[in-house]
Amino acid sequence: MFMNTRMANRGKRPRILIAGLGNLLLKDDGVGVHAATALQPDSAPDLCVVEVGTAVLDALHLFEWTDRILAIDAMQAGGAPGTIYSFGLDDVAEEAPVSLHELGLVAAFRFIPEKARPEIRILGVEPEIIDYGLELSPTVEAVLPRLVRAARDIVAEWRNPALKPTTSVGDAGDRALPRSR
Repeated sequence: MFMNTRMANRGKRPRILIAGLGNLLLKDDGVGVHAATALQPDSAPDLCVVEVGTAVLDALHLFEWTDRILAIDAMQAGGAPGTIYSFGLDDVAEEAPVSLHELGLVAAFRFIPEKARPEIRILGVEPEIIDYGLELSPTVEAVLPRLVRAARDIVAEWRNPALKPTTSVGDAGDRALPRSR
């Protein structure tokens, strides 16, 4: 099933899933869901934007549909609060997870045959406050527009690999982790 779907899609735009991960009840942990909400108007036949939250396994059917996944989440990687990170899942697969929900993402991928697994890229934001509350901290709220712009740039690059990215995750003091291979 997976191979036939992917082979039928050759020569067409890739099917892209933006998955907003996190817990909206824990302030900055919900940054991925806030970003997905901001990206909802971008949905198109080749682009599905979903607020996954913490229910990663419930999104498995979407992982099967897509060619590429952009997961957006809070990341504790030792940077200053508000730092934006970008990397491929393979870049951290053998290290301790830095995404608060990365283990759920890796576990979900185990259910998809290896040859049919979509490419995955992760955008994360270093949280300032993970505590009960519905709003983002002022620091993380301030970087949300850059995070959304970075997500749009990645999607544009995936849709047209000849395009050069218009913004860098490293802009304005943000630190980019290695890009996906």
